[in-house]
Amino acid sequence: MRVSGSGLRGFARTLTGREPEARVARFARFLDEAGEAIDEGLCLYFPAPASFTGEDVVELQGHGGPVVMQLLLERCLQLGARLAEPGEFTRRAFLNGKLDLAQAEGVADLIEASTAAAARSAVRSLSGRFSEEIHRIRDGLIDLRMLVEATLDFPEEEIEFLERTRALPRLDELRAQLEGVLDRARQGALLRSGLNVVLVGEPNVGKSSLLNQLAGEDRAIVTDIAGTTRDALRETIQIEGIPLHVIDTAGLRDTADRVEQIGIERTWREILRADVILRLADANAPADAASDIDARLPADVERIEVVNKIDLSERSPQRVEADGRVSVFLSARTGAGVDLLRAELLRVAGWHAHGEDVILARERHLRALREALEHVVEAAAQSRALELLAEELRLAQEGLGEITGEFTADDLLGVIFSRFCIGK
Repeated sequence: MRVSGSGLRGFARTLTGREPEARVARFARFLDEAGEAIDEGLCLYFPAPASFTGEDVVELQGHGGPVVMQLLLERCLQLGARLAEPGEFTRRAFLNGKLDLAQAEGVADLIEASTAAAARSAVRSLSGRFSEEIHRIRDGLIDLRMLVEATLDFPEEEIEFLERTRALPRLDELRAQLEGVLDRARQGALLRSGLNVVLVGEPNVGKSSLLNQLAGEDRAIVTDIAGTTRDALRETIQIEGIPLHVIDTAGLRDTADRVEQIGIERTWREILRADVILRLADANAPADAASDIDARLPADVERIEVVNKIDLSERSPQRVEADGRVSVFLSARTGAGVDLLRAELLRVAGWHAHGEDVILARERHLRALREALEHVVEAAAQSRALELLAEELRLAQEGLGEITGEFTADDLLGVIFSRFCIGK
């Protein structure tokens, strides 16, 4: 149990009956109002500002049973504490200057990480690597702004200024740095949220078999009976550390079975939420057998044609691209060609390896980076008008400041920290 606030030395003394020592774990009995022991364990006291939140922090480590922990919680509330709001500890750390906003979000990203790659990236953000890159680009913008604004009073020297200070080459360098960070941030966004991949096709084309093959285990029931899958079945898999939320759906066909009809309705709802559609077909079926389904699929969602059951037609696994549409020929039963599909999913996602430099970005980070890049590009276009150049540099600087929290509205902070879990 963790308590953060001011003047907690007296709080710890009343609770344990002894004077706490700074940053030393001591055995203690946790006492109720009558001086009777509620529990016993370790008490740690971190005086401000040398704590996670920058305030006094008391940490109590007891035996952890729900009843005894509830009694201890009630005692802490009795001594003047209150229950923390979601994300309040991390928010206090941000407000007290212990973390910037990108680092604070790294705490939540680390807790929510669904893959090892995402967890490693979150740790880098928490340690300040992402913030350091943002600060380095921001400092370059500030330095250039300073030079530009210092020259505004001497318009006859504008051309000489641009040449003497290498303003345009420096702008190009800043643009290249921003493009690099944005590219790695896009990759990190994939690591963070992954892709929704929906398997679509008629009954018995092998959707459930493909799900099992991708998952590496039997997650879906597979039979020769059409309509075996009645509802959406979700399974999260990893390819190169990217989480893919693969959704097996009911086969699409006309049916009088009311339960199967409900499953088909849900299939179409899942299709509308898809990032990628895997459109399965039987390699041995007539080529025009499913035109009605294809006509109803959303045109703005990435689609991969998966031609299954090549083991029954003695065809080889292959990737074929024609008329802008990619088809992957494979066998979900034997696994032949499934690696081609995995590679195609990575390509569709826009993934390319960055090693350990991927930035676990949120949508607001991507938006701020894109806006900053647009202002830097516009600044280069306005290089003959120093007033406009200076303004574009200022806007780019403020855009980057939104990432680390230097320019952040209070209502945005409320939204960000409300999504944390209690006690973080």
